[in-house]
Amino acid sequence: MIKKTILVSVVLSFGFNFFAQEIPKTANWYNKGGSGMYTDKATKKVKKMKSETVIVAVIDNGVDIEHEDLTGKIWTNSNEIPGNGIDDDKNGYIDDIHGWNYLGNAKGEHVDDCTLEMTRIVRDWGKKYENADENSLNAEEKEEYKIYQTAKVNVEADLAKYNQYLAYFDMLPRIIDAVPSQVEEKLGKKDYTMKDLKKWKTENEQDAQLKGTAMAILSGELSMDVVNGQKKQIQDMVDYNLNVEFDERKIIGDDPNDFSDTNYGNNDIEGPSAGHGTHVSGIITANRKNGLGGDGVASNILIMGLRAVPNGDEADKDVALAIRYAVDNGAQIINMSFGKSYSPHQKELAAAFEYAASKGVLCIHAAGNDGSNLDEKPNFPTNQYAFQAAPAKLFLTIGASTYNKKDQKGSLAADFSNYSQTKVDVFAPGYQIYSTVPQSEYDTYNGTSMACPAVSGAAAFIKSYFPKLTMAEVQDILLTSAKSYKGKSFTQPGSEEKVDFATLSVTGSVINIKNAVKAAKAMYKVKGY
Repeated sequence: MIKKTILVSVVLSFGFNFFAQEIPKTANWYNKGGSGMYTDKATKKVKKMKSETVIVAVIDNGVDIEHEDLTGKIWTNSNEIPGNGIDDDKNGYIDDIHGWNYLGNAKGEHVDDCTLEMTRIVRDWGKKYENADENSLNAEEKEEYKIYQTAKVNVEADLAKYNQYLAYFDMLPRIIDAVPSQVEEKLGKKDYTMKDLKKWKTENEQDAQLKGTAMAILSGELSMDVVNGQKKQIQDMVDYNLNVEFDERKIIGDDPNDFSDTNYGNNDIEGPSAGHGTHVSGIITANRKNGLGGDGVASNILIMGLRAVPNGDEADKDVALAIRYAVDNGAQIINMSFGKSYSPHQKELAAAFEYAASKGVLCIHAAGNDGSNLDEKPNFPTNQYAFQAAPAKLFLTIGASTYNKKDQKGSLAADFSNYSQTKVDVFAPGYQIYSTVPQSEYDTYNGTSMACPAVSGAAAFIKSYFPKLTMAEVQDILLTSAKSYKGKSFTQPGSEEKVDFATLSVTGSVINIKNAVKAAKAMYKVKGY
């Protein structure tokens, strides 16, 4: 039988994060100076200038179009008559007033939980490759066979890991019950306070973990409600994300491998759980200086909502169609705060990015949160697939930077951020970002998912005040004007190694909108605008 004191150690050492994120000391830090983007100073430099509206498409898990801090910020399709059940603008989508939901059907039903791409590969390719003789396969089949084998190993390993997590979660009620008596024994008092715990000078690692657990319980950050919430997330991983028997497309009713099968979805762009997409939208353009939440990066912006990212991996088809929808309906920037490790329809996605570039639309993608080198561990979609001779044009990949180097152990790059000297273009704030979430509320999120819209907002800011610039020129200005940290040493994400920041991205820089405004003004002057 495991001793209760050891169980307490398990809680903290096993790697779960029970602690609610605190609002940053400066909720709007990413718009300020220091390691922020200097948005506020940039805004002062353009205060006498007129701006033009820029449409930013947000491909995500949904957007709360009624959020108080997004008032006046939602794109409306003026060529569509609401609620008449007719495709008035003949774009292939009925009543697409604010965008489109690719994760639903005409009955108004939604997909929320779904499988991971590797799970779908195991499920869909299993009949062909489970008992295949590799020597009898052609070159293309051999490549698929290798992908299938890797996916199968990863699915089985993850299932084992998450089932182990669930077993630990079953122990947590006993741990929570046991902590008070253990702390009472150590402190010699029953009704201890947070002050008592802070004064407690522990003498070993086990007591330090006991102290940390007690503080979390006393503050309410560790409770049965929290445990049950965490357990549900892991149970969902087992029941949906890694379940080869689960098929979410039954609700949608399409063939996810047929990109010509486009008659699916509905016009509810919020869906059942729009926290992530609403947070992203707020970073781009939440109303500035209204005393609500944080300030968006850019002001004269309209958000086009494209719901294509479920609780699981997005389908390549949904993303490709969403990109084309955004381009065809006037978006100038497409924000893509999502990613996955497998992508079976890479050519179709590459074609969608080529289409966007041909129309002058800038696609901006989050680098991912594995603390990995993208040269070694890919994150899809990407700016260059193996079959492409050159990277896609008008495509940026964004890493996440921090506001407090001490919190990140001396690193300017967030410790979770992916990086690459060839595949990550630039960094932007993605740590402790306070922004909008559904029901007119606000929360703090971390991730390259937050850094990505920071750059989408920066691009929209420049395009709005300097509308004669092409998006290629906007992209170039953002990269060349970013604040360089080349030659300066910081911790490499996912390790303790100190490296030159220049090795973590193409530019070795962090976005700086004040510098971008200066560069845009100079370009306008040269061109005689």
